[in-house]
Amino acid sequence: MGLLSVLSLAHKWTAERVQPGDAVIDATAGNGVDTLFLCELAGPKGQVYAFDIQEQALRNTQRRLERARQEGRRIAPAELLLLSHDQMVQAVPEHQHGRIAAALFNLGYLPAPGADPSLITKPETTITALESALALLRPGGLLSVVLYPGHAGGDTEAAAVDNWAQQLDPQAAQAAQYRMLQKPQAPYLIAVEKRK
Repeated sequence: MGLLSVLSLAHKWTAERVQPGDAVIDATAGNGVDTLFLCELAGPKGQVYAFDIQEQALRNTQRRLERARQEGRRIAPAELLLLSHDQMVQAVPEHQHGRIAAALFNLGYLPAPGADPSLITKPETTITALESALALLRPGGLLSVVLYPGHAGGDTEAAAVDNWAQQLDPQAAQAAQYRMLQKPQAPYLIAVEKRK
């Protein structure tokens, strides 16, 4: 058995934190893989907030969720928001602030046919979104960030996120990194646990 992929580990750690009925965030809906994963974890009594700036991403996500419902899977309702993830504090209802169990970020570009690969997540909005997500988490909540340094602009964003995570007050949040050391351009994971 090999090492877990960064996405598999992100999902494993998230699954350890999210209970049925929880509220969770997919900060980068993309093709809906993480959104559906969170909907399954939170269950019918939970709530998922999924953000993306591309209509194509939200359409892809909606189709994935509809297929899951047609298959009889019991999943949480998902609010699909055509907004940048740096707007999440304003978009997530106030009664959920400080109660979010987990927030997933899968950075980079939309990997879908016809999508524009030059439309990527940017350090400026990503750092604001990470700060927002951390504020929205409950104590013990998990913030998971998959980074892609191998594409144009990805290395700059990864460096900014690394720096942000290293500067976190360890009394408030604990950060860990998971990566393949022999492949510096491979995707890697930063996970942050909110402590208080």
